[in-house]
Amino acid sequence: MKFIPIFEPNIGSKEIFYVNKAVRSGWVSSLGYFVEKFEKDFSKYCGRRHGVSVSNGTVALHLALLALDIGRGDEVIVPNFSFVATVNSVLYTGATPVLVDIESDTLNIDVVKLEEKITKKTKAVIVVHTYGHPADMGAIMKIAEKHQLKVIEDAAEAHGAKYKNKRVGGFGDISCFSFYGNKTITTGEGGMCLVNDEKINKKMLLLRDHGMRKEKKYWHEVVGYNYRITNLQAALGCAQLERLEAFLKIKIKNAALYKKLLKDVPWIILPVEKSYAKHSYWMFSILIKEGMGYSRDTVMKKLKEAGIDSRVIFYPISDMPPYKKFTGKYLEVSKKTAYQGLSLPSSTKLTEKEIRYICNTLKNL
Repeated sequence: MKFIPIFEPNIGSKEIFYVNKAVRSGWVSSLGYFVEKFEKDFSKYCGRRHGVSVSNGTVALHLALLALDIGRGDEVIVPNFSFVATVNSVLYTGATPVLVDIESDTLNIDVVKLEEKITKKTKAVIVVHTYGHPADMGAIMKIAEKHQLKVIEDAAEAHGAKYKNKRVGGFGDISCFSFYGNKTITTGEGGMCLVNDEKINKKMLLLRDHGMRKEKKYWHEVVGYNYRITNLQAALGCAQLERLEAFLKIKIKNAALYKKLLKDVPWIILPVEKSYAKHSYWMFSILIKEGMGYSRDTVMKKLKEAGIDSRVIFYPISDMPPYKKFTGKYLEVSKKTAYQGLSLPSSTKLTEKEIRYICNTLKNL
């Protein structure tokens, strides 16, 4: 059996055709047919009016916070279990991140604990749909409305996932996506902000392009940023988007096979799918039960010896040096769970034979 990677992009002939078309057009930078098409098609897919493509998912979050006037003196609630881009984007604005614990099963932000952390300074909450499982958006939106909070969806890991038959990215004030190389669809690097509000959309467009007015070239209204995507990246994104539903079917099928083959392994906790959710299974992540004689690191070592790649799940943000000053009480779930989990190979190019080999390797430990 050849080495099985944790993930690899699924690039086909359509992607090559679109990128070649972009190259031949001469429009290879931040202007071109595919940039507008990608924004229009992806925002429509997620049920939003406007899409603002950007250079990566991190700057999408930063741009969203800036567009909502988040800054020094404000507090923004974020889950303690996420990739650090979520908390870093808050720090870029000068605002203070407030870390909230997660649910032990979905690994998403704990809604009850979220409301407990709201103060007079709280201005927004960033909701992460962890590993493709939607957060409880109904409850979160009620809390946000009650306390007049802005809601930003970090849907970087959840392309195509649904909350009660509505695609994630369609909730809150602004939603943000990443199209990094290991995401369900990719532009290599890249991201997008989705919004319904025309005023916020125009503000993001202004900030994305150096603060320069579209109607008056080289006249800068505000201090802006160079957060633009290229036409080449957008061409790749357009082709990938046309294949997204096919990718999701593969991921859901692979997850079902993983669950079937691993359901009787007593030391493995499998990912859940709540009744309100349609999981997109960006990463198939498992937890290792305590007291069963196995550690997460031992399992990963054994997998590697068998030619199987795996990766740790996210560390608690509060445990890492730059963020320790933001730690607080009641983060026990994230602090415990983070050291129990690992992600198994989750590519759409994964074969049934490879999944069976991975599961047999785990069972034979």
